[in-house]
Amino acid sequence: MAAPHRLAVRVYYEDTDFSGFVYHASYLRFLERGRTELLRGLAGDQSDLHREAHGLVFVVRRMTLDFIRPARMDDQLTVVTRTQQLRGASMQLAQEVRRGDELLVAAEVTVACVRDGRAIRLPEALRRLLAPGET
Repeated sequence: MAAPHRLAVRVYYEDTDFSGFVYHASYLRFLERGRTELLRGLAGDQSDLHREAHGLVFVVRRMTLDFIRPARMDDQLTVVTRTQQLRGASMQLAQEVRRGDELLVAAEVTVACVRDGRAIRLPEALRRLLAPGET
């Protein structure tokens, strides 16, 4: 059962806008890194998974974001990623960007499993690794 994955992220100048706050699109990169590191921790490099599963890739199908509080340059953030639901060819993930105990951004992301442009069922081994943990 997959426990929530945590990834530390430092905010750099390049992540901010002219006001010194994190630019909204930077959060998308932070969230992507969280999803990538979740998969890397469970199944290894995505390039290996792609090769071993004969062209399997993951694509974001849907994402909703709630920007609650801003982050600033030099903040140390944590991206928390957890599996909410697994379906045939997709998974729904809950993600948070936190500064300590403070919730800054909440996201729900639907990721589809695709090969050659067509949705395919999540491989069973990966499905077991990604199964939602106890909350």
